[in-house]
Formats: sequence, structure tokens, C-alpha cells
Amino acid sequence: MTAAERFQRLPTAAKLLLILTALLLPIGVALAWLGETGIREADQAIAGRNEDQARAAVKSIESLIARNALALRVAAAGAFHNPRGDLCATAADALATAPAITRSFALRSPSGEILCSNGGFLPRDANPLVAPGDIRTWIDPSWREIDIRVGVAGGMATASLASSELRAAARDSGAPVKFLEIRDGDNALGVISADNPNGDLSLSEWPISNGNLKIRVGMPHERITTGERLLLLLPLLMWILAAVVTWLLVTRLLIRPLRRLERAVIAYQPGGELELPQRLGPSEEIQELRDAFGRAIDRAEESERETTSALEGQRRLVREVHHRVKNNLQVVASLLNIHGRSAETADARAAYAGISRRVGALSIVHRNHFADIEESRGISLRPLVTELAAELRAGAPEAARGLRIDLELDSLYTTQDAAVAIAFLITEIIEFAMLNAPSDPIELSLRRTSELTGRLTVSSPVLRPDDDEQSEKLQFERIVAGLAKQLRSPLDRKLGRYAVDLPVFPSA
Repeated sequence: MTAAERFQRLPTAAKLLLILTALLLPIGVALAWLGETGIREADQAIAGRNEDQARAAVKSIESLIARNALALRVAAAGAFHNPRGDLCATAADALATAPAITRSFALRSPSGEILCSNGGFLPRDANPLVAPGDIRTWIDPSWREIDIRVGVAGGMATASLASSELRAAARDSGAPVKFLEIRDGDNALGVISADNPNGDLSLSEWPISNGNLKIRVGMPHERITTGERLLLLLPLLMWILAAVVTWLLVTRLLIRPLRRLERAVIAYQPGGELELPQRLGPSEEIQELRDAFGRAIDRAEESERETTSALEGQRRLVREVHHRVKNNLQVVASLLNIHGRSAETADARAAYAGISRRVGALSIVHRNHFADIEESRGISLRPLVTELAAELRAGAPEAARGLRIDLELDSLYTTQDAAVAIAFLITEIIEFAMLNAPSDPIELSLRRTSELTGRLTVSSPVLRPDDDEQSEKLQFERIVAGLAKQLRSPLDRKLGRYAVDLPVFPSA
């Protein structure tokens, strides 16, 4: 078999791959290598620039600290050298000649005893004690400042640098710093904050003050974009060459045979015979496609029967859904009638809020019903009760906006009818609590008590016996008792707690 014959027997994709590889692979490899080299050098240049800018910002802050420490040491040494005068006044006079230096400081004895303070400086803790000639820096989390303490002959001097001074020093360096944080091992001081420094910025860490402090600097994370990479790696010449070659090959090997096959399929009429061309060129894939059309027609009638059966099942399901919705709306109508008969001079907004909470409870049940069809495990009560509690808190009156609802829920499943009664029972009790005792917390628990039953318990100080029961309380008792009957369980009333048993599906 000759090479030409072997090539003719290859799949169309293999033919295209061999031709394009032979033409474009050498050029593509060379251009890809050149482009990647350029991208790597550009990334390195950007990283080096970010490092230089971060170093400049750190040096500016370190220079600010060192400048203040030196000036403070000179001023304190002069003051302690002449102890007969006012120490702080002497040191302040010395600092007055130094530009951009803090004038707020405190002087201490070698044992840490405070001697005086200047400029409204509030003395810090006596520790750490600093020996003459030594400098200590640390973060004061209470004041969000960096404390500087220098030791001189005769005592110690302490001053502070505020976050605003450190921020100004970093920005004066000219570096586009987006995040800056200073740490001393135990505490952290955020000088320049960012929403997501770990993901959006290029971070580096620098020690200063003899390692007492570490500065974490975040610079803009600049990289070569995907578009720029494509511009470097996909030159126009390669695209034109690949497009021309691909068009010639695809037109001869794919487009023409496919058009012949398309005309034969369009001419086919349902119920007639499908006449497909016998020769469709050298492409084995198109030959297989022609045979697949024939097999598809044979399966068409079987697919139509299956579709008709599925449509009938869908109709039955829709009828069942409408039946359930009708039953649920009847429950809503009954509740509205109870509230309407007992109302005398009800506030319109409060009435509409009550109606909205009840209709909302019903909508939550239906939403959970259609999210987890009852064919297998029924409605999951845990997400239903969680969502219902959130909705009730969101729609609470102004006085009850701070109402706390604590939930302890097992993962239980029940029928749609039981879920409706449970949702309305919870809504009635929580609404009664938020209207009569909005500051008292509510505890709601759902526990499995047996293989086929669970127990819903609602606890609140408002659920306590009342000797002089009002019509509103009597109406509330009638409603919750009626909802408990829908669960085919008596309402268990105890001091500060209502409980009811409900049917659940067996655990999986």
C-alpha cells in the first residue's frame, strides 16, 4: 500500500492535523518560544519594579522611625544631662529645632518611673525597660500607634508615631502602595488596608528596627494579560495561512459531501423511504453519519410513543399539583376567615402584614415541595423551617426587628399537607410572640421521636398561662389548636412551651 493510499484511509481530523502540523509547527514553536521569553522577561521586570517600590516605601517608614528615635535620644540626653531644670521643657526645646519630629513624648527614670510628659502624651506601660544607647519599637494596639523608646544616661524617653504619619511616609516615597501592615510578633497595625490583599496584590515582607518590626507591603499585581499573550503567540501570518489551508481541505473533504447529505435529508418525507447518497467522498465519518440517519428514522416511531407516554404522565402530575394547591388555598381561606370574624378595629397595615406572613409561609412550603418532589422522601423540614424563620424575621414589625429565633433542627422529611400545617403553626406562634413580646427570644426545635414521628417544640416566655385572657389570646389558642388537629396530634401546652407531634418519613 502506497503512502497516498494510507493517507486516504485516515480520518479527516487526522488528515487535517498532519497537514497543518507539517506547515505550521516549526513556525509556531519558534514564535511560541520567542513570545514566552518576552512574557517571562516582562513579568520579571514588573516584579523587580514592585520590589524596588516596596523597598522605597519601607525605607521611608524606617527613616521616619529612625529620625524620631535619634531626635528623641538627643533631646532626652540633653534633658537628663541638666536635671536641675524642667526635663520635658528642656527636651521639647531641643526637639523644636528638628523638622517633622513628634513633640509628644514622656520621660522615665531607669526603673520605669514616669518623670514628666509633653504635648499631651499619655504615658504607656513602664515595660520594656531600655538600657542607655538602646532603642525599642513596638505596636500599641490600644492607640493604633508605634511606640518608640530610647535609653539614655539617666533614664528613658518614649514617643509614638500615629498611623497617619506612617501612611504619609509610605506615600511620600512615590510608591503606589495599596496595602501596608506592620507587625511586632504579637500585634498588627493596619496602615493602608485592602479588601483582598492575598489575592489582588503582590505582597512582600521587610524587617525594620533591628528586627523588632516587620512591614508587609502590597503592591498592584500587574501581569501580562491573556490578550497580550495571544497577540504575542498568534501572529496574523500564521492565522491567514492556517485559515486558507483549512478552508481548502474542509471544503473538499467535508462541506461538499455534507451538502449532498443535507439535500437528501431535506427531501425525505415522513412515512416515505429515506434515499441517501451511496458515495460521499473519502471521509469515513460522513459515511457513518449517513448510516446513522437511517438508524435514527427507524427509532423515530419508538421515540414518539415514549414521548406520548411521558406527556400523559406530566399531565397527571400537573393535575396532582393543582389539586394540592387548591387544598392549600382552602387552608389559607379558613385562616383569613378566623381573623376576619374576630377583627373589630384592626390596623390595616398590621392586618396586611399578618396576611402576608401566612401567604409567605404557604409559598415557602410550595417552593420546598417542588424543589424535592414527594415521590421519594417528601419535603425536607430543616431548610423549610430555616427559610421560614428568616422570612418572618425579615417581615417583622419595627418593634420586633431584633427578635432572636434559635433553631435546633434534625433532618426530617414529611408530606406536603403536614408541611403546610407546620408552616402555619410556626407562623402563628412567632407572629403572636413578635406582636406581644418582641424582645423575648424564641427557641424552635425539631427532633425525631420514632421511626415515623417527630416532635416540633416552640419555646417563648410569651407562651404562658394568662388569668385574664384577652380575645386575641383566645383567638390565637383556637388557631394553633386547629392547626395541631390537622397534624392529627393534640397540642401539648406547658409553661412557656408548645409542642406537637407530626408524621415523618423513615430515615434513609
